[in-house]
Amino acid sequence: APRARRTRPMQALPAMDGGFAPRDAEDGSWASSFASRVADLRSEGVTYEDSASFLRALTKSGILRFTDIRDRPDRFFLAHRLLARHAPEHGPGFWIRFTVQFNLFAGTVVALGGPEHLKQLDAIQDAGQLGCFGLTERLAGVNSGLVVNTTARWDPATETFIINSPDEGSAKNWISQGLCAEKAVCVANLTVGHRRCGPHAFLVDLRDPRDGRLAAGITVGDMGRKTTGNDLDNAWIEFRDVRVPKSALLNRYGDVDAKAGRYVPAVEGARTMDMIGQRLFTGRVAVAQAALTFTRGLFAATRAYSDGKRCTMRGDAGQFLSDVPQLNSLYANAGTQLDAMDAFVAGCEAELATCLVRRAIPPAALTRAIAVAKIRAVETSIASCHALKQEVGSYALMAGTGFENTDFLQCCKFAEGDSRILSQKLARDAFGEFVKNKGMAPRGWSRAETGACRRIARTVADATRAGMGKSAAWDSAWVDVYALADAVCDRVVSERTGGRGGERRARL
Repeated sequence: APRARRTRPMQALPAMDGGFAPRDAEDGSWASSFASRVADLRSEGVTYEDSASFLRALTKSGILRFTDIRDRPDRFFLAHRLLARHAPEHGPGFWIRFTVQFNLFAGTVVALGGPEHLKQLDAIQDAGQLGCFGLTERLAGVNSGLVVNTTARWDPATETFIINSPDEGSAKNWISQGLCAEKAVCVANLTVGHRRCGPHAFLVDLRDPRDGRLAAGITVGDMGRKTTGNDLDNAWIEFRDVRVPKSALLNRYGDVDAKAGRYVPAVEGARTMDMIGQRLFTGRVAVAQAALTFTRGLFAATRAYSDGKRCTMRGDAGQFLSDVPQLNSLYANAGTQLDAMDAFVAGCEAELATCLVRRAIPPAALTRAIAVAKIRAVETSIASCHALKQEVGSYALMAGTGFENTDFLQCCKFAEGDSRILSQKLARDAFGEFVKNKGMAPRGWSRAETGACRRIARTVADATRAGMGKSAAWDSAWVDVYALADAVCDRVVSERTGGRGGERRARL
């Protein structure tokens, strides 16, 4: 008779029956209601128009208000986690559509708009309308940082702004929900008279509210078919002398005095572009949690399969695939690493939620931790899922297993600040601190950080002597730049988790 099946407890992988993780139980009634609203989510044979209609209904239901990013950030983040549970089955399309609607579009209006804009936002939600976020451009994508070439010129004669894409490279690019949306937050460089005021955000009608046709001067196009997420429309958008009223400027931090014909900052020292960047903080936490949730779901589904898949080993037909030592070890190690990353990201969420409720700008230490959370959660997820794929054979090739949707994690890698760009900023900030400290390691630094900084300093000095410019000299040290970023990530995670999860990337 075959031996009784051996089972080993798996660490921290979620139930796939709709149950909620312990940290989500505090708002269990609301979570159950939201989960039921999205239970009918589908992707097979679904067009992007169908997906847009699903979001319209979800938006109009009011189960999550646009202003909950400020008033109930716990629900805002929970909704993202609950939707991410569907990603192994349905891919990234609807999750991205949702976060564009509630974080990038509505969240920017909440953060930057005045009282009248918030009234507009309520009306947009009650009508079930969709919005998109126009930041990235054809020649200024995720690897460029916050670069904006779209222009907005104040016309005092008509008291309107004229928005333009001055050349082909400044067209908005890869704009999620850009084909279906009625509204857009368009980020453009504002000029008032002879003063260049920097990037500002405008609440723009993409479509004429009377007939739904594209507004005059706006042209859109489809980015084309993708490897995954084809239930999401991604568009390029061009602006040609698009006139928008003065009220389109999201003016919480700066406005135009029409009578005086000049730009007036509402809060001295607060740059609107910095405030636009605030939305990326909420998005980075949501992306980090989504990557971890996807990974848990894929591991749970695969574990359910391998627990029941008989696997003859050494002539013993009574064993199961989960008994293969390397796979069993992977399950345990991944569970430990996911636990550590979940705790780290949850801490970032809690601190950020406090800032959101208090309308406070997150401190530098928190923004750095959020960048680390996004980088490490995504990299841990990618490494874990890749390792799992190597151990389960042809199962990983089958449709419906979740492995076909692992490009969800690729989307997470460049969403809300490309991980390479975030790493560059971590390294630049650390190296600047090292230089300011006259080449001495600041308190609390690791040997890896100090060593990387010293190597970068030598490489940059050699490159400068060879005639390279500042940027080229920095780029010549790119290997050590990323090594420094890794070391910073190690220290930040270790400091915030008491040493759990600080090891460089996932060692599986």
